[in-house]
Amino acid sequence: MAPGHDLLFSLHIPTITILLLLSTTANCCFTHIFCFGDSTSDTGNYLKSIGDGYDPVRNLPYGETYFGRPTGRFCDGRLILDFIAEAYGLPFIPPYLSGESTKENFLHGVNFAVGGATALNNSFFESIGIEPFWTDYSLSTQIQWFKKLLPSILKEPGSGRSIMSSALFVVGEIGGNDYNYPLLFKETTLDEARTFVPYVIGTISLIIHELISHGAKTLLVPNNFPIGCVPMYLTRFQSQKKEDYDPKTGCIKRLNEFAEYHNAMLLEELEKIRLLYPDVTIIYADYYEASMNIFRNPQKLGFSYPLMTCCGAKGPYNYSSFASCGNRGSTVCSDPSKYGSWDGLHWTEAAYKAIAHGVLRGSYSSPPISNTCSDIILDSGNLLLIPSNAM
Repeated sequence: MAPGHDLLFSLHIPTITILLLLSTTANCCFTHIFCFGDSTSDTGNYLKSIGDGYDPVRNLPYGETYFGRPTGRFCDGRLILDFIAEAYGLPFIPPYLSGESTKENFLHGVNFAVGGATALNNSFFESIGIEPFWTDYSLSTQIQWFKKLLPSILKEPGSGRSIMSSALFVVGEIGGNDYNYPLLFKETTLDEARTFVPYVIGTISLIIHELISHGAKTLLVPNNFPIGCVPMYLTRFQSQKKEDYDPKTGCIKRLNEFAEYHNAMLLEELEKIRLLYPDVTIIYADYYEASMNIFRNPQKLGFSYPLMTCCGAKGPYNYSSFASCGNRGSTVCSDPSKYGSWDGLHWTEAAYKAIAHGVLRGSYSSPPISNTCSDIILDSGNLLLIPSNAM
């Protein structure tokens, strides 16, 4: 998405914890993570890309919950990528633009995701009459960064294949901004946006093919979030018609149906790629359903205000484009862990944690990521999982 706490579950909910440990055996978990995406995964590339330019994400309250300072994450704390790294005993994955592209700087992987990034190049939007006003760090740029980095991280003779085969490649979430910008700022209709979807999916597919050609053996490919539950969309597409809303969640049905269309097409494409590469594991991460679990079962998961913005301004969903998070007129809630949305477009750390745990546990990943990485033991570690009866 564009310009990006420990989750305290109710005491009435039984929880279990697991610790995913690295191992020196043949079945060891991932030793590196390489990530491609947008602000839902960006750990600092966007801020590095704008130099000293002003942006609210450069200042508190961004980062206040976990880091105690802004880190370039479009969130109050950790992202899904951070929870995945923690689960496999890895440090947080540094942004590509953070320093020299050397193996020493990127011992456990690299994050190429950039806030505001699209799957498609700006030239696509220009060709259909939409003048882009966002960053052009699209997937094609991010894959070029990756290929530029390869010689330095794989410089030892014969080491390339082992690193690539033991790494987890996270391709997404990406594509959200290809729809966010036209729908939110350019008066594009949903029917018009649907015509973009095959091109977005095709671009994601090309990136997956290219990574596999370089030796990637395990890829985690998330689908898109339910935009009908996002405060910015709920505000922009607010309706007086009761039938426009899902009575169980309060989300706008037709917006979520659009996200489901993208997700169905993505899954169909992944099935085709799996047939071409039977020796490669492609995990479909269902961020959509993991998110919807929050909106369907907010109280069970500790959320009091799943559709509300924590850092925002007076409005139906505590969101206002005239006083967005970090800008004059905005305020911050006292307990972000009770809110689904952080700034009106991105989720809180609590929501990201719930989504990450659903994916890591296996309920929202296909095939289950736990099947791919077998070093899973029950322990009193730091990875809280949502109980089965809340799924």
